[in-house]
Amino acid sequence: MHYYRYSNAEVSCWYKYLLFSYNIVFWLAGVVFLGVGLWAWSEKGVLSDLTKVTRLHGIDPVVLILMVGVVMFTLGFAGCVGALRENICLLKFFCGAIVFIFFLELAVAVLAFLFQDWVRDRFREFFQNNIISYRDDIDLQNLIDSLQKANQCCGAHGPEDWDLNAYFNCSGSSYSREKCGVPFSCCVPDPAQKVINTQCGYDVRTQLKSKWDESIFTKGCIQALEGWLPRNIYIVAGIFIAISLLQIFGIFLARTLISDIEAVKAGHHF
Repeated sequence: MHYYRYSNAEVSCWYKYLLFSYNIVFWLAGVVFLGVGLWAWSEKGVLSDLTKVTRLHGIDPVVLILMVGVVMFTLGFAGCVGALRENICLLKFFCGAIVFIFFLELAVAVLAFLFQDWVRDRFREFFQNNIISYRDDIDLQNLIDSLQKANQCCGAHGPEDWDLNAYFNCSGSSYSREKCGVPFSCCVPDPAQKVINTQCGYDVRTQLKSKWDESIFTKGCIQALEGWLPRNIYIVAGIFIAISLLQIFGIFLARTLISDIEAVKAGHHF
């Protein structure tokens, strides 16, 4: 990037519109996330009764989508308007927020590596709490099913974890048809079946444990994820580095533009 030495300091149009383009992508992505999240809530009737979110024992995945959407929309809007209007306050807000998120991600990654046992326990509690609410929210149900099918696992530590759910519990007080069963996502897929058998997990835990692995996955999802990470460490590291470089690039653009604007206001010369 070249600056021409005018008699007065000037704001670089390159940096200005590059920062605007950088942020318009995040702003539009934020709009999409918010739109999808609000649509999902409207389909589930949450918008007419927000207490449904608080009554859920687990976490509603839509909440995560909306949180990401709000952050992206806010930062994208601040960056776009700050760049176009050359507003230092908005640019500093954008830059500071990106710096905070960057160091937060770094701290989480380091702490997760140093305290692996604590992270494992928290994930187990999180997974088990969501097992309890498996039938209470369709999005949560789809999330757990996708996780179990993708990793060929069942429950946090194994199929027995599904005793935590009222529908799959093996206790004598349960009258559910799914009693002593597991969700269909725990079933070993049959290549000959073209249609998913959603009842394949019924009564499977009434059999001897030695026969479980013939029809369902017996490995827990925590163990499966622990095995998945080393196999895909380069992919994970690549994604983390790519996100970090994007954030550093945004910080660089914002700081450069802020310096230009401050130089113009102060009457400095390049």
